[in-house]
Amino acid sequence: MLYDLQGEAAMSPLVGILYSAVKTNNKRLQLITDGMSQEEVDYKGPAHSFNSTAQLIQHVMYVDLNWVYRIMEQPLPHALREQYGPMIDTNNKLPMVQGKSLHSLISAYESVVDLLQEACASLTDADLARVVTFGHDDEKQATLRWGLWHMADHSRYHQAHINQLRKWYRTHTSSHLEKVE
Repeated sequence: MLYDLQGEAAMSPLVGILYSAVKTNNKRLQLITDGMSQEEVDYKGPAHSFNSTAQLIQHVMYVDLNWVYRIMEQPLPHALREQYGPMIDTNNKLPMVQGKSLHSLISAYESVVDLLQEACASLTDADLARVVTFGHDDEKQATLRWGLWHMADHSRYHQAHINQLRKWYRTHTSSHLEKVE
C-alpha cells in the first residue's frame, strides 16, 4: 500500500493535504480497531482506570464534529451536541460510553469525516488563515489550518492509547485463560 498525502481533486492544494491527513487517520483507526469484540471495545485497561476504545473514538469524533462546524461557520446543532457529546462530563473526564458497537462508532465517525469533506470542498487555502475560537469555554483561538492539523494529530494521539488498550486486553485475556485452565 502506498502512503502519500495528496490533496483531494475538489479541494485547494493545502486544504486537500490537511483533509487527506484526517481521512488517512480515520482509515488507520478502522484498521487498528478491526476485529475488536464488544468486550474489548468497552475494556478500560488494568484496574478499569483508563478510557475505553469506545470513549476514545466518541471523544475524537466529537472534537472533529466541533471543528467541522467551526469550518462551516455554524454553531454545532443542539441535536448533534446531545447525540455525540458532551466533550467532558461533570467530573472533567471523558463521558462513559459502554455497549456501543464498534460498527456504530466507526460509521458515525465516517459520517463526520464525510461532513468534513463537504466543508473542506468549499475552503480555499487562504481561508485556512481564518481564526476561530475553541476549547471547553471557547477560550482559545486557532486558525482553521491548525484545526485541520489538530484533527489528524489528535486522532493519532488517541490511536496510541487504543493500541495500548489492545495490548493490555490481550494480556488480560491470555492471563485469564491461563487461570481458568
